[in-house]
Amino acid sequence: MIIGVSGASGSIYGYRLLERLRKGVKVETHLILTRSAERTAFLESGRTADEFKALADYVYPLEDIGSRLASGSFLTQGMVIAPCSIHSMSAIATGLSSNLLIRAADVCLKERRKLILMVRETPLHLGHLRTMVALTEMGAIILPPVPGFYNQPKTILDIVDHSVDRVLDLLNLPAPDVRRWDGGMSAAKKGQRKTGKP
Repeated sequence: MIIGVSGASGSIYGYRLLERLRKGVKVETHLILTRSAERTAFLESGRTADEFKALADYVYPLEDIGSRLASGSFLTQGMVIAPCSIHSMSAIATGLSSNLLIRAADVCLKERRKLILMVRETPLHLGHLRTMVALTEMGAIILPPVPGFYNQPKTILDIVDHSVDRVLDLLNLPAPDVRRWDGGMSAAKKGQRKTGKP
């Protein structure tokens, strides 16, 4: 699985995804970390590039446009960019393969592999929305990290994990301990409905 981390705010999503893939489902990860991502991560959390890289099985320089990730002949399960900046999203949509992050995403699209973009921007203008439509038509999945509150999160990590769990579901790698919506009914009410009690 290719994990890209761009310079958008929300570097914790990329870090947490790498953590979960390493500790939980054990998927081989190939990391592309942009220099903007390194700066954002340090400003937001004090985490260094080395901390991100330590969670990945393979790490590639952004400039390494000749790496195996740039070729469709290298088989992967797909790619997640977490977070995905508007700059990266727009470059992917137009096929501007000027660095390895954009090229690897382009390869996923052309090979019909899963490409999930955790776009971090709000509000969105019409150009952003049209770009998202174009990418969706190409086969990408736009997954902004939008928190759910039905699971009553207690920490920031709970909020982050909600979106990361959605990514893992889309990768067909569901976490065994994920908290899912149960219709808002308590166990007692579910039992009553099953037995036909009012």
